[in-house]
Amino acid sequence: MNTGEEERLRELLRAALPKVEEGEPRRDLWSAVLRRIDQKPSAPPWFDWALGGGLAAMAFLFPSAIPVLLYYL
Repeated sequence: MNTGEEERLRELLRAALPKVEEGEPRRDLWSAVLRRIDQKPSAPPWFDWALGGGLAAMAFLFPSAIPVLLYYL
């Protein structure tokens, strides 16, 4: 790649990518992370229970599928 091609590539990249005005977040995020960690854990969503129930039903109805499920875990 010669110098002209390099310069053209740089110009194309500068035109494609937006300029970053501010390199730091507007506020401190660490305090929000600590608050989130300190919150009591919430119950799993309903779809987690549905997935678990479906897997249990599949294991009950098709016991030969258990090794296949264990293989993919």
